[in-house]
Amino acid sequence: MVAVETPEGILLELRPAGLSVRAQAFLIDGIIRLVVMYAAAIGLALLGGVGMALWMILLFVLEWLYPVVFELLPGGATPGKRVFALRVVMDNGLPVTAAASFARNLLRVADFLPFGYGFAIVSMLLRRDCKRLGDIAAGTIVLHEPRAARRITLDSVAPVVPAAPLAPEDQAALIALAARAPRLTGERLDELAALAAVVSGDAGRSGPEVTRRVLGVAQWALGRRS
Repeated sequence: MVAVETPEGILLELRPAGLSVRAQAFLIDGIIRLVVMYAAAIGLALLGGVGMALWMILLFVLEWLYPVVFELLPGGATPGKRVFALRVVMDNGLPVTAAASFARNLLRVADFLPFGYGFAIVSMLLRRDCKRLGDIAAGTIVLHEPRAARRITLDSVAPVVPAAPLAPEDQAALIALAARAPRLTGERLDELAALAAVVSGDAGRSGPEVTRRVLGVAQWALGRRS
């Protein structure tokens, strides 16, 4: 993990992508470019010299603009990176800029030296943030995309008969918890549900299953029976 501070003074913990996963993403992008290149070669061959000129332009675009275009899209990642939920951002966690994207990709020439991306591999292995030379110069970093926490939807929770009669204030508290559930992270919801676990007969226990039973009791308190 790498800690960075945003311009607003918020401290973020970022998870840099390592050499192995980036190499796999690079391989997928390479296959995509090869398929496009050879498919275009077959079609443009029918145009003779004009087709050859267009094919050379396509080679330039695939080599130098392919990563830039995808990095500047909202996802901040090429198709290969998307497969592994990676994205390119600035060092402060903000979306990558056009200038930074151009710089990191133009400097792949230096990363390739002395051969087979030797400098890039050495740099990524030695640095805690797994940056290659292009990333260092451009002030960018490749991260694992944080996955959105899965939230419980009340429609998916079956009603549960309470383990003991509920006082009106207990019913009100459960209904309030159920109303907040879709907006809470899984961890926070489990924590709050554990405090009310006695209503479902799970006193002293916690976890997703306990949370579902507590919310089931809330469904029962709302008058739902099936």
